[in-house]
Amino acid sequence: MAEISGGEGGFLIGGENRPAPLDDETAGRWRADLQALASDRGLENLGRLLAGDHLDAERLVAVLDLSPHLNAIAFKDPDWLEELTTRSAAELTRETIEAVARLPGPDETEQTLMASLRRAKRRVALFLGLADVFGAATPDATTRALSDFAAAAVGAALRFCLRDLHARGKIVLPHPDDPEKGCGVFVLGMGKLGAHELNYSSDIDIIVLYDETKGLTGDPLDAPETLSRMVRRLTRILAERTGEGYVARVDLRLRPDPGAMPVAISTAMALTYYEGSGRDWERAAMIKARPIAGDVEAGERFLKEIRPFVWRKYLDFAAVAAIEDMKQRIDRHRGFDAVGLKGHNVKLGRGGIREVEFFAQAQQLIAGGRAPKLRPRRTDDALAALAVGGWIDAATASELTGDYWLLRRVEHAIQMLADEQSHTLPEDPTKLRAVARLAGFADEATLGEALLPCLKRVDRRFGRLFTETRGAASERPDDDALRRLARSGDDAEAIAALAALGYGRPEDIARVVHGWSLGRYKATLTATARARLTEVLPTLISAFARAQDPDNALMAFDRFLAGLPSGVQFFSLIASNPKILELLADVITSAPALRETIAARPHVFDALLDPAFLGEVPTRDLLRERLTAFLGLARDYEDVLGRLRIFASEQRFLVGARMLSGIVEADEAGAAFSNIADVVLEATLPAVEAEFALAHGRVPGARTALLGMGRLGSRELTASSDVDLILFYDHEEGAEGSDGKRPLAPSAYFARLTQRLIAAMTAPMREGILYDVDFRLRPSGNKGPLATHLGAFRRYQEGEAWTWERMALTRARVVAGDTGFMGEVAETIRAILAEPRESDETTKDVAAMRQRIEAGKPPRGSLDLKLLPGGLIDLEFLAQWALLTGKADLGLCGAPSEAVLAAADFGRAADGKALAGSMNGFTRIVQLLRLGPSDVRHVADVPIGLSRAIARAVGLDGPEGLEAWLEAETTRVRAAFESVLGAPTA
Repeated sequence: MAEISGGEGGFLIGGENRPAPLDDETAGRWRADLQALASDRGLENLGRLLAGDHLDAERLVAVLDLSPHLNAIAFKDPDWLEELTTRSAAELTRETIEAVARLPGPDETEQTLMASLRRAKRRVALFLGLADVFGAATPDATTRALSDFAAAAVGAALRFCLRDLHARGKIVLPHPDDPEKGCGVFVLGMGKLGAHELNYSSDIDIIVLYDETKGLTGDPLDAPETLSRMVRRLTRILAERTGEGYVARVDLRLRPDPGAMPVAISTAMALTYYEGSGRDWERAAMIKARPIAGDVEAGERFLKEIRPFVWRKYLDFAAVAAIEDMKQRIDRHRGFDAVGLKGHNVKLGRGGIREVEFFAQAQQLIAGGRAPKLRPRRTDDALAALAVGGWIDAATASELTGDYWLLRRVEHAIQMLADEQSHTLPEDPTKLRAVARLAGFADEATLGEALLPCLKRVDRRFGRLFTETRGAASERPDDDALRRLARSGDDAEAIAALAALGYGRPEDIARVVHGWSLGRYKATLTATARARLTEVLPTLISAFARAQDPDNALMAFDRFLAGLPSGVQFFSLIASNPKILELLADVITSAPALRETIAARPHVFDALLDPAFLGEVPTRDLLRERLTAFLGLARDYEDVLGRLRIFASEQRFLVGARMLSGIVEADEAGAAFSNIADVVLEATLPAVEAEFALAHGRVPGARTALLGMGRLGSRELTASSDVDLILFYDHEEGAEGSDGKRPLAPSAYFARLTQRLIAAMTAPMREGILYDVDFRLRPSGNKGPLATHLGAFRRYQEGEAWTWERMALTRARVVAGDTGFMGEVAETIRAILAEPRESDETTKDVAAMRQRIEAGKPPRGSLDLKLLPGGLIDLEFLAQWALLTGKADLGLCGAPSEAVLAAADFGRAADGKALAGSMNGFTRIVQLLRLGPSDVRHVADVPIGLSRAIARAVGLDGPEGLEAWLEAETTRVRAAFESVLGAPTA
């Protein structure tokens, strides 16, 4: 609340509003009556103010005439007006709330507490009401103060009830002098109370829960009845009307299953309910939940446990439909079908407060599980977060925030008339004028000029959030005909519409589309899924009509649809994001690997819908931040593994889809895929270690590190790459075993730990696998121990390692584990590679190894770029040879082959930069090919959309020039290879 002082001799309220009374004569009588009362009570400052011509006297008597409620308070307690002449309204409000927070006193009775709370309620109402009407307090500040008062009052009533139950031996408090501390009983403020948005005469929505493990009652079976009686008493203390009024109407109906459950519920019972039976509206309600009284720490623990119910793993577009249905039920029940002034409900009506709240909450439910920054309780904060996150534009957030606070100001004015929980503008012209003036407007016409455009803006924004704007006509003339394909496959108008869109066999396409609505696929089994599909048919059909070959594109979608495990979320997603269908059409027709990913796990599409992802290539730090937030909601080890799979598959899909669409260059993909693997491994290893330690404990001084090899080590992963790993370990000298319930000797411990790590990554779960894993590059391959002791590794490399093993180490990079130990492993590898080697012997070994590969694995076509003479293996071997022979700096170990080649000094034998250029081109092709069919080895077999993307990636005008380009590049690379290492001989 703004602390603006009034003029000399006035109130310390401030503000620039000058409300006019409804009737000057009546206002004059109120002024005279109050002046007389001030004289009788010895209120000198108030008397002088009313006797003079100060602006605040005029404003006060206007409020007395406009608001019967504030009038009654002022005449009952005029000394509070006297206080306002020496102290600010903000200060008095704050002090009143702080006094309530100190209740009950040591000798407090129920009657004295009730009286104190009601008196405090009237003080706060008067101070805030005057500040609000005078324009000194914003609706934001007013709602915060009202919420703080309500929370303080609930806390005072709860402390009284707890202390009394303890005194009577009904419960045993751990800290009787501080009843709330550690008691396990807590109150959740819901709705506007939880969000610090309480209105002037609002009910307060609360849920009372208790931690049954605290053992407040001697017999646990007594807890529900004992604590429910306490809640009913608390409710009576706050809500019962006495001669002093009431504190707040209390609503307990937001608790789980209110028709069947007691009013005090154990946390275990509540969690069971939400996990098994919770509904979308309850998820929306829990967004605003806040512990306001009692054992706040227990309340925060409960909210943390319930997060997975509120915040889903996936983007939840079905929640949008659920919220739309909720609002439509309100409209039908209340009869809200138009925007108006007289009789309009500014909370529940069209364009009202609830629509702004639903607008924010729907999008919070969609994305809040993945983006914790989208979880603010307050509506204005949520709108701001959605704008920062890119879910809505800044102009929309600003417009809706301004409209929201205007609606709240009008709502307060409505409630100031008679302290009733009303949100409806009066039909009576006089009362409507009173509301307008209390809200800061000259009259009802001026109010309408501001409010009606506001209601229409909110209505329009709310309508756009959903699939079909209420009352809006179809955007395309053929939409209704295309929707009729859900009912019939031979509708003449629909078939004509298909032909007009460019389908070559419209009759066949019509029959296929109609077949979707027959429930033959899992995705369309339910009536809800078919209804969602019918809504999006025009958008879907139009999107595939824009493909190169519409008929084949739609048939590919039919095959995709046949493999979808369910459809409601997917069709809801399309409805909310029609533009995503264009990318889907590209994926389905050109990138089978991505198509199969979507079909198996449709939620991977979520990653493309988050605006924060649209313009970026993910860095490790950014991925790490998002993964940490996502794993923070995991309930147990299995959930961690599931969430890791979701995250990795989404992120890999994201890189592939962007690469296909040209947002990400193909030569950037290797680093992006490797970043994903890095952060996933960073999270997977400690999760596996912690779970393993539950049974087997820890080996004293144990340290582990994961070494990435192959494409992971050199940061050149593709969409389909497996990960080559070695797990290194060390421990205290002399350690004989682990310290768990089932101890293991160190070698067995780390071997079993590695097996558990492999299982964690490769075990098929509902979310798929994490990565295929290969540990064969460890010393002695499959014959050696699964886990590698660092000391044993050093000895092996010094005496037994082959040249090919040293070559493999040039692509090694430590990716996860104990930070200090990771440094030791990296230093050990650098030292091994720095050992002097005979250059001629190395050259001979590398050439011989290339010859063996060429003889044993000949290429299977012109696109088998790995095995093709002059292809990837030639380039990789040249880079590895350069590192082992000192032709490239060892600091480039673990760098991409392209970077090593560009920096290598091959002398006159080859141009390293030209080789790096070839590596770049081959990398681009391979990265894109990994999105296509797995068995493609010839250019002619590549899907047309993908072949065009490949041609673009290497600077060609079209796919027809690709064969010649490959021939020229591989010939040049093979010549360089032979010049440096000699020709491989059969």
